[in-house]
Amino acid sequence: MKNHHFSHVDLESAARMVMLEHGFEPEFPDGVAAELERLQTQPPALPVPGAVKDLRGLLWSSIDNDSSRDLDQIEYAEKLPGGGARVLIAIADVDVYAARDTAMDQHAAKETTSVYTGVRVFPMLPEELSTNITSLLPEQDRHSIVIEFNVSDEGMVEGGQVYRALTRNKAKLAYNSTGAWLEGRGEAPHPLAHNSALQGQLRLQGRTALALRAERFRHGALNIESAETHPVMEGEEIVDVVRQEKNEATELIEDFMVAANGVVARLLHDVSSIRRVVKTPQRWGRIVELAGRMGEHLPAEADPRALNGFLLKRKKADPERFPDLSLAIIKLMGPGEYVLERPGDPEEGHFGLAVQDYTHSTAPNRRFADLVTQRLLKALMDRTPAPYSDDDLGQIAAKCTLMENMARKVEREMNKRIAAVAMRNRIGEVFPAIATGVNEHGTFVRIARPHVEGMLVTGHAGIDVGDHLRVRLVSTDVQRGFLDFARV
Repeated sequence: MKNHHFSHVDLESAARMVMLEHGFEPEFPDGVAAELERLQTQPPALPVPGAVKDLRGLLWSSIDNDSSRDLDQIEYAEKLPGGGARVLIAIADVDVYAARDTAMDQHAAKETTSVYTGVRVFPMLPEELSTNITSLLPEQDRHSIVIEFNVSDEGMVEGGQVYRALTRNKAKLAYNSTGAWLEGRGEAPHPLAHNSALQGQLRLQGRTALALRAERFRHGALNIESAETHPVMEGEEIVDVVRQEKNEATELIEDFMVAANGVVARLLHDVSSIRRVVKTPQRWGRIVELAGRMGEHLPAEADPRALNGFLLKRKKADPERFPDLSLAIIKLMGPGEYVLERPGDPEEGHFGLAVQDYTHSTAPNRRFADLVTQRLLKALMDRTPAPYSDDDLGQIAAKCTLMENMARKVEREMNKRIAAVAMRNRIGEVFPAIATGVNEHGTFVRIARPHVEGMLVTGHAGIDVGDHLRVRLVSTDVQRGFLDFARV
């Protein structure tokens, strides 16, 4: 891959260095190239036509980031005669090409996740596979695992099954343009502009997702906005850092994926599997304190429904600062983790989503846990022995949690370097900020515009996560990714 020297700083080389420092292997081992060559000359045995459904005629579409090429899922919905909709989520059949114990599978098991550094993607699986052979690219026939379920008009998920299918993506859509169109803020993007049937399909998906979302909120799912950011470029210069805004398209995909992952978790209820859990927040008391400062009351015991009611009220009252509040709540809730769940084990659940049955299954090109779950589903469909022992699954879950935490650190360190490049000409300026972290290393704050984070080097006494303050940028260090702020 070609190196670019952004603003005279080789950020791609820096990303590779940070990957190595956090236990990743940025380059694929030699055996992977030989396997990729064999895939071209000796393709794997694919399911025979009679063993898969031919669903290429359905009006499938994908929605992802503008630059995404590793398309793991496509979606389709149709109205049901009695009301509600039938939803189909087709997931790329990655396992058929990246078989267990191959060199690429062993590499994926070590990395466990693709890492997105803002200047380069370090894929878990080779790009020849994840962005081509298995990617659900438009107008390409692909083998998929389909998750099918019904959604009532009230947003209840009913039933659920999985099966193999041959699919064909009819339109590659992007979050920003599709979201603007769904919300009436923009024209229909190119794939939709002259296709009324596809427009109808997306509007049905949007209505179905809205019903799913409302039902999740009724059960206490948290309405939180993520702090995902990306650099803004002018040529090869980083000139800004902006936050990925939620819209109807991003939420549509989120709602469908949450529902699909819940269906998969329930289908695997009687076998050992990997679950994605977010435990009850240990710092619930601080969340209660934050709400109290805003004139709201939360119960002494953690209650996701009450917390979401507070979040919805604050979003309506102060949408401009709601992302700051979301960030504070995310920090205080703590990260999710992967765990082994055996039949009969108590379900730990996902506090943020207010669900008891949840796994990761919809991104097998990007997350190893999803690839493992795909293999478990295949064994269930084929009525064959489980491909992993409980000990295997426990070790995989622990490794996935560890490497996901490491990936967050890599992405955070690279975001800091990118931010230092974007901010190095703004020393002395004053910004409103929110405290995002307080630990043995120091006190950290984030400003909203540009959306960057740094250390509070003076005036940090008495500051805790969620506090609002004004800060002055006093120095930047691009090589180390340091932004230093002083309290004003």
